[in-house]
Amino acid sequence: MTAPVFEEYEPAADCGCAGCARQRRTAAVLPVRYGGHPAAHGARRALVLVTAAGVVLSCGAAQAAATAWAASRGARAGTAPDPQPVTPQGAVGPLAGGGVPGPPASTSTAVRATTRDEIMSRAEKWVSARVPYSTAAYWSDGYRQDCSGFVSMAWDLGSNEWTGSLAAFGTKIARADLQRGDILLFHNQADPAAGSHVTVFGGWTDSTHSHYLAYEQTRPSTRKATTPMAYWSNSSQYVAYRYKGLTTGQAGGNGSGTSFPGASAFGPGADNPYVTRLGKLLIAQGGKRFYRVGAGPRWTDADRQATRAFQLAQGWKGEEADGIPGPDTWELLVKGTGRTIPAATGDGAGQATAFPGRGFFRPGQSNGHVQRLGAGLVKKGYGKHYAKGPGRRWTEADRRNVEAFQKAQGWRGSAADGYPGPETWRRLFA
Repeated sequence: MTAPVFEEYEPAADCGCAGCARQRRTAAVLPVRYGGHPAAHGARRALVLVTAAGVVLSCGAAQAAATAWAASRGARAGTAPDPQPVTPQGAVGPLAGGGVPGPPASTSTAVRATTRDEIMSRAEKWVSARVPYSTAAYWSDGYRQDCSGFVSMAWDLGSNEWTGSLAAFGTKIARADLQRGDILLFHNQADPAAGSHVTVFGGWTDSTHSHYLAYEQTRPSTRKATTPMAYWSNSSQYVAYRYKGLTTGQAGGNGSGTSFPGASAFGPGADNPYVTRLGKLLIAQGGKRFYRVGAGPRWTDADRQATRAFQLAQGWKGEEADGIPGPDTWELLVKGTGRTIPAATGDGAGQATAFPGRGFFRPGQSNGHVQRLGAGLVKKGYGKHYAKGPGRRWTEADRRNVEAFQKAQGWRGSAADGYPGPETWRRLFA
């Protein structure tokens, strides 16, 4: 069989082959033809070859076409190709790719009501599933697996949009007003294939607002990553939009719900009502001393310290006590069922210290809290069971000395078991 020769062509109106069909769909939403740089023509021919050949081409040939596309971007700019993945996009169309694509969205496009939490939850599902990038494939929820399909899914639009139509579903906002669930959109009208992209804003990652957590559909799969504002390339041309159908208001909700808003609502750079509510809940649980000016919407080290103190009070350690609230921390705070943060006491060296949690005082544990406990016992006159030390490793001598101290308080039974709790700690360092 003679290998066919492929070249650029205009799609025939009555031809049903895969190549002409795709060309017609692309033309319906891309009225401006791709750029005229000579390097771009070669990339277009490679893409047309992939489209027209269909099942004839192997996966290797398809990859070669994608490489040609990336090379053309570098040639058009006169520089090396962008190190970030290239993200071409599909056309406006229904879910699951069925039927003929409809016209571009207008400003009167109907929107569905949703919340920021729901937007971020949908985005997280694709991140967790590591949905592969594709302009032709559709995920199980019916949305196309490219950058604009990802946003269409996160915003629950009910249709697959492209970067040229997404703006109709949102309201333009200033970058300084960005909140979780908003988007940053760059649509290159002169040449939609050259850099057009869109990301979901997941929150600031630094106090200067120079970086943010970007949720995006890009090669090889959905990801969330700290990203320069507004993107790695074409940064100045990205525009911030807020979904018109938000039911939580312009400020991103009042944070009064009982559901955990997601880890992205907290941490460095976070600025939202959930941070305020977290602070108020922590203050109510004994964390007032960490806040000099009270709880506020901007995440600070006071929030981290207070959260960690609360987590330690529950007996958690390691990653469970990292100072960033998770679902369990949030549930205990909202329901008010967790152990309160112990009051700060002196440790004999003029330093305030709260009870670090029971988990540090168990057989096999070795840490500074055990050594501090031993020093406090010796200072109070309850160190007779130490043959040497005290040291960092928990021993039976530590337990017996703690037991003696507890019995001296008039406690009996389980209250004098030799393992320190918040009240033992408070009295020992009072």
